[in-house]
Amino acid sequence: MDFLSGFTVALHPVNLFYCFAGVLLGNIVGVLPGIGAIAAISILLPVTFYLEPTTAVIMLAGVYYGAEYGGSIASILLNLPGTASNAITTLDGYPMAKRGEAGLALLTAQISSLSGGTFGILAMVFLSPLIVKFSLSFGPAEYFATLLLGLVAGSVAVGGSALKGVAMVFIGMLLGSIGLDLNSGVARFDMGYANLLDGLSIVAVAMGLFGIPEVINKLRDDQGDRKPIAISARSMFLAFGKLKSIKFSILRGASVGGILGPLPGAGPTISSFLAYSLERSVGGKKEEFGTGRINGIAAPEAANNAAAQTAFIPTMTLGIPGTPTMAIILGALMIHGIAPGPQLVVDHPDLFWGLVASFWIGNVLLLVLNVPLIGVWARLVAVPRRFLFPVIIALICTGVFGVANSTFDVWAVLLMGVIGAILRFYDYSPAPLLIGFVLGPMLEEHLRRALMISGGDFGYLLGSSTAIAIHCITILIIVLPLLNLLWSRIKRKTENPVAD
Repeated sequence: MDFLSGFTVALHPVNLFYCFAGVLLGNIVGVLPGIGAIAAISILLPVTFYLEPTTAVIMLAGVYYGAEYGGSIASILLNLPGTASNAITTLDGYPMAKRGEAGLALLTAQISSLSGGTFGILAMVFLSPLIVKFSLSFGPAEYFATLLLGLVAGSVAVGGSALKGVAMVFIGMLLGSIGLDLNSGVARFDMGYANLLDGLSIVAVAMGLFGIPEVINKLRDDQGDRKPIAISARSMFLAFGKLKSIKFSILRGASVGGILGPLPGAGPTISSFLAYSLERSVGGKKEEFGTGRINGIAAPEAANNAAAQTAFIPTMTLGIPGTPTMAIILGALMIHGIAPGPQLVVDHPDLFWGLVASFWIGNVLLLVLNVPLIGVWARLVAVPRRFLFPVIIALICTGVFGVANSTFDVWAVLLMGVIGAILRFYDYSPAPLLIGFVLGPMLEEHLRRALMISGGDFGYLLGSSTAIAIHCITILIIVLPLLNLLWSRIKRKTENPVAD
């Protein structure tokens, strides 16, 4: 079986070392509120240039799902979510910690995370080949339809205003079109700067949009440093006997995360919130949720880790990043000359199955790390953020300069950082912008290829039942929010009729 052969790749000493380094760094990033996996992966992106593609992706993936593990620690001990998907864990985790059950709460989070991650890995093992088998028949028209679906889903599924999401996608596509046209060789939107002939660096765009604004945002909202609740590894070991009641909560949460993880725009955050809502509905004793119930930790933690694994399915097999983090990992593959999509599994099976196998190894490493080192993590969350943020800014600037030894890229990342901060201030999500930046050039490439094959006939884009079906899904994603808005208005007018 291909999955088993992937362990020979994942257990190679170099890959194993970088898997360990990735999950350790991700864990630290998750423990420290205010950094986030996106900023950490952006900072690490230049490092991947000196690594083999498989090693690089294994490390970046480790940071991603490692942050989901670490985020629960800050949520439980500080009442501050390490990542957005861990926010719901604070509702029951922190009350448990305050009444002296921090060990049980932390152990529940770690066991649920491992179980959810394992569920997600199994889903990826069995679903990915089916998706690849279906999509190997894709031509330019089908790829165009799929990428268009990814752009539309990315614009409307980020929350908030769909129009803002669409605007961000278009801006991202415009930024992605900067540089020399691959077909004609004509410079586009270079504004006379030779540095822009190769286009904007994805490293500068990712770091600028997520790294710097994150620091600025946390500085603005900083409410001072807080002391965590004391906890020891011994108290976690003593809590093992109390975990029998969470098995069905874990299964429900992992199922929610496994289903929602591959959907563009869903990801771990939405999965964890929906899993908590489901658990509160079917778990019984609703009034106990939010006061420190163990099931309120198990379900969302299983969901966000299952979603973190299954989010790789559309990214690797179709080339569609469902989250901004996946867009950065997609960019890392493209930097190494590897095009994500159905051919990736066929042309680079060692990369794909080695990555999948590394997921399970990384999840086990995280459990082994977190239980004995919980005292270390508890002290780490007390590091004053005023010391941490200047280091992050320095790493961002140093990292982007190291990509091409270009001061232009440093100015570019600072400019994108200012733009990203402004966008957040006015409640514009930068995530669709990054998705548009990554997918826009690919969409243009397949559109041009389709038109060259058909001699300029746009009807070729609807020439297969697969392409038509994908376009129908795209239209459905656009129409459903509009119908929902229309129904809400009709219902509101019905309930509150205006007197004549």
